[in-house]
Amino acid sequence: MKALTLTLKDSKPQLIISDKDKPSPGSGEVLVRVHAAALNRRDYWISVGMYPGLQDGVTLGSDGSGVVEELGEGVDSEWLGRKVCINPNIDWGSNPQVQEKSYNILGMPSDGTLAEYLTVPVDRLIEVPDHLSMEEAASYPLAGLTAFRALFTKAGVEKGQKVLITGIGGGVSQMALQFAVASGAEVYVTSSSEEKITKAKGLGAIHGFDYKDETWAKQATKASGGFHAIIDSVGGDNIGQCLKTLRPGGKLIIYGATQGPPSKLNVAALFWNQQQVLGSTMGNDQEFVDMFTFVGDHQLKPVVDSIKPFDQVLDAVEEMGQGSQMGKLVISFQCD
Repeated sequence: MKALTLTLKDSKPQLIISDKDKPSPGSGEVLVRVHAAALNRRDYWISVGMYPGLQDGVTLGSDGSGVVEELGEGVDSEWLGRKVCINPNIDWGSNPQVQEKSYNILGMPSDGTLAEYLTVPVDRLIEVPDHLSMEEAASYPLAGLTAFRALFTKAGVEKGQKVLITGIGGGVSQMALQFAVASGAEVYVTSSSEEKITKAKGLGAIHGFDYKDETWAKQATKASGGFHAIIDSVGGDNIGQCLKTLRPGGKLIIYGATQGPPSKLNVAALFWNQQQVLGSTMGNDQEFVDMFTFVGDHQLKPVVDSIKPFDQVLDAVEEMGQGSQMGKLVISFQCD
């Protein structure tokens, strides 16, 4: 079968399209014929060696949808032939608040979804909602789960609240926007791209701000009156700017740090305003189910930037690194 794998030749990472043996399901597992897989930033970071625990020969990919073609011992026969989406969580553990030390994500160090076939435990499967195509369903697992936990579990966003989502354009931020709008929140965004801000408004954002403008925090505070919650992936000195726009008692949820740590932080303002800064990453298995239930209840569809055949997957990973996309980059095994 065809697969996108990582090689560590001379200790330097390189992605190649390789031929691997088709796997067979073990006890409690199923064989999924992958129809579509979506890329995430972690795939790019793996490709350039900026990800911990790299393993030679591993198939990349955390997001995927497909059809169950074969059952391992002990798996209910009702799963055979079902259209499924795959939960990328491995060993979250019993505490819903935080993952175990053994926790990892499909696609490194274990084989992931960017292959024609994949075996996973049957408890990693969820049926594809009827209103979604396979490509749309494949877009949700990692980004949707991260956005759902940050927005609802950590920030507790409710109808009528004002929410800021920074760095709009990537998969998580786009889904956080989508989920927040569906919940009835008033949503604002930041981006350095006027085109992305315009697209975000088309998805329901009220206003957008150019984070390269030194006055954006003042503009955002004036326009919104202050935010109940901010969902941030940027980090860096953007944190201080975000806190200026957060109303007293508000929550800043951080799920990424593309700009690294902040050089300074007004701690006095933080405690005086009773604000909370919370970290968040991925989500537990129940949140994965709840996320897809939310998607189904609201008949949501993800923003898909492009769908490419598998033979263009290397180009797609490079595009992911450039960060120019608005929405998910999807790889289809059905359009080669």
